[in-house]
Amino acid sequence: MTIFTIHHTTIYRYQNPVRPGQHQLLFRPRDSFDQRLLSYRLAVSPEAAETRWIHDAFGNCVTLLDFDSKTTLLRFETEIRVDHTPEKAPDFRIEDYARTHPFDYDEEELPDLLPYIRRHHADAAIDAWLGRFVTRTAPISTGKLLMTLNEAVAQSFSYKRRSSRGTRTPAETIMRQEGTCRDFALLMMEAARSLGFAARFVTGYVYVPDRDGPLRLGGGSTHAWCQIYVPGSGWVEFDPTNGIVGNRDLIRVGVSRTPAQAVPLSGSFWGDAEDELGMEVSVNVKTG
Repeated sequence: MTIFTIHHTTIYRYQNPVRPGQHQLLFRPRDSFDQRLLSYRLAVSPEAAETRWIHDAFGNCVTLLDFDSKTTLLRFETEIRVDHTPEKAPDFRIEDYARTHPFDYDEEELPDLLPYIRRHHADAAIDAWLGRFVTRTAPISTGKLLMTLNEAVAQSFSYKRRSSRGTRTPAETIMRQEGTCRDFALLMMEAARSLGFAARFVTGYVYVPDRDGPLRLGGGSTHAWCQIYVPGSGWVEFDPTNGIVGNRDLIRVGVSRTPAQAVPLSGSFWGDAEDELGMEVSVNVKTG
């Protein structure tokens, strides 16, 4: 058991006063058997005129903020404490019928998994990249296949932080041979889907003992990885940025079918486009 404390600050600056529109925050971690939210504090400046909490289609806890005043600086600050229990991965259990790939998901679960199995980027580049280390003609251990896929992304691409919004397509990531954690998560999801697995996107935080050092990549900002549905273990965490299997050092906030559905912070403002001076994000994850 580990207690993580997360400080997350986002600041928008404007050269002239603007009125913020509605902002949507996906910052509150999901409670589960492997992580328990101990406390959550949100401070917003200027103060929101109305704050609402909802659960989205994936069960994520989302904050909706509306404003009624103008400002040249918009600041969101959260302090979160989580009780985190690491899983004993990669020794996850697999049902007998799914120990070898390919396999078919149980017919009772299949209708619910189909949206996560469907490929969103059916690109030949993914199949060509997979062909370098996966042989589709011969049966292979399901666990070995998934861990091979996770390691292939971790070892084949260079991590490069990018401040611009959006996620690159898997084909673009393969072509550039570099990307962010969001790019790598989407690449692994689409590669897994091409093999018949159900996969979904995860946004959250990663604990970096030495921030942005050699042990973990993606620290200093929000982090992204993916989950693969494995019969017998359910949704198993795979972080292709760091080669992590299981939830070790990963703090789950939101899950979704696509990266665009799990943006940590989004919103608008009334003003001129050139008024926006930029955004600053700071994330610090500590133990204790």
